[in-house]
Amino acid sequence: MKHLLLAAKTDMSESLRSRWFMVYTLVFGGVIVALFMSGLTESRVMGFSGLSRVLVTYLQITMAILPVFVLITTVRSVAGDREAGVFEYMLSLPVSLFAWFWGKMLGRFVVVFLPVFLAMFAAVAWGLGRDIEIPWQQVIYYTGFLLSLAWCFLGIGMLVSTLARSSDVATGIAFIIWLGLLLFMDLILLGLLIRQGLPSETVIVLALFNPMQVFRTAAMMLFDPQLVLLGQSAYVILDNFGKQGYILWALLYPVGLGTVCAWFGYVMFKRSDLP
Repeated sequence: MKHLLLAAKTDMSESLRSRWFMVYTLVFGGVIVALFMSGLTESRVMGFSGLSRVLVTYLQITMAILPVFVLITTVRSVAGDREAGVFEYMLSLPVSLFAWFWGKMLGRFVVVFLPVFLAMFAAVAWGLGRDIEIPWQQVIYYTGFLLSLAWCFLGIGMLVSTLARSSDVATGIAFIIWLGLLLFMDLILLGLLIRQGLPSETVIVLALFNPMQVFRTAAMMLFDPQLVLLGQSAYVILDNFGKQGYILWALLYPVGLGTVCAWFGYVMFKRSDLP
């Protein structure tokens, strides 16, 4: 445990000094500032106004930005260390592969989740300062969704980073994964349904295994419990899951997927020719 925490601390220190972390923090901080300046808190859509609308808009933007940032920065981690010859130095130290791998993942998780959480915390603090009603239940759920999504793509990134032999290849694979998941959402699913004549239940089941779609639908459900925006797809989701069941799925499934990917990456990492 001591070595694991030291590995996490080392990775956090390196990440905090890197340029990508500065850009990453400025992006999410800038998003929150832009949302406040746009006057969203003063408008009302479907009875949805104030800080609640700012948060749900922030989540929709984060859904597209967070995965690609996490993937691209993470996949260069193990692959970059392999290219730089860090493994040869690491193997000479009394640090187990388990402690190094999971410590690196834990440290990277703190680094990628912290700016996202702080941006949301800033929104809540601004609302308190302006005496705006804070939807605490939504804030808690949104924090859980962001945590789950970050862990999911962090696990995928660690797997890709372990399998790829160079950082350039790892970056390319990560971008393809992000783009594929982004495209395999509502519009593409609707096109498949129309062109191939697939049963709607089959298409929706495929969507439920896309962590980005799961995240998006769960965020919508908090302000639209009937999922009116999804049309007939809502009946399949609500009939099989219910509101609370689907929210639980949205919290647990991405975490499970990220953990499985990370564990498989760790197994391959141990079996590979590290140098």
